[in-house]
Amino acid sequence: MVSIAERAPTSGTPDQAECLRRQSILNAASALLEEEGLEGLTIRAMLKRTGLARRAFYERFAGKDDLVLSVFEETLRAAATFFDEAIAEQPDPLSQIHAIISGLVLGGQQMENPGIGVRMVSAIVREHMRLAQTHPAELERALAPLLGVLADRISAGIRQGQLRDSDPALQATLIYNLIASTIHTELLREEDARPDGEGRQRLADAIWEFCRRAIVA
Repeated sequence: MVSIAERAPTSGTPDQAECLRRQSILNAASALLEEEGLEGLTIRAMLKRTGLARRAFYERFAGKDDLVLSVFEETLRAAATFFDEAIAEQPDPLSQIHAIISGLVLGGQQMENPGIGVRMVSAIVREHMRLAQTHPAELERALAPLLGVLADRISAGIRQGQLRDSDPALQATLIYNLIASTIHTELLREEDARPDGEGRQRLADAIWEFCRRAIVA
C-alpha cells in the first residue's frame, strides 16, 4: 500500500507539504467516521486506511482524541461557513438565529446539506460531553467558529433592539450546550430505532421557542 506521505505532493515548502499530508489524514479520518461511525475510527483502522506507519501517525497526533478533535475542528469550521452563507437571506437577526438553531437540531434534514453526514453529527454530539471534561481548551477552539457565527447574530439582534442586552458569547454557548445535551439524549434513543423526522422537527420547534423566550427583548 502506498502511504499518504508518499502520495502527498512534494512541491512547495516543507510546511506546505506537511499541511497537505495532515489534510489527507483528516480527510481519511472523516471518511472512515462516516462509513464506520465513532467506534470504527480507531488507530489501527487509520493506519490501514492511510498506509501510515504508527510512528508517523503519532508524530502528527497524540492519539485518537487528538485526531477526533482535529476532525471536529475542521468540520465545525465548515459548518460555520455554511451557516454564515445559508442565513444571509433571512430578513433579520432573530430569523437568522432561528435558522441556525433549527439547522443544528435537524442536522441538515431541512437545509442544504453542508457536507456533514449523520454519523459525523452523531459523533460530534456524543463526544461533546466527554471532551468538554477531558479536553476543554481544545473543544472550545473547535467550537469557536460556529459559536462565533451565532454570537455575531445575537450581537446584531441586540443592536437592533430585537434581543435583550446580554453577553453574546455566553448566550451562544448556552444555546449550543442546550442543543448538544438534548440531541445527545435523542441520538441515544434513536440508536435502536429509525430516526423520527417529525419528532425531530417538533424538538427543533420546542428548542427554538425555549431559546426565543430567553433572548428576545
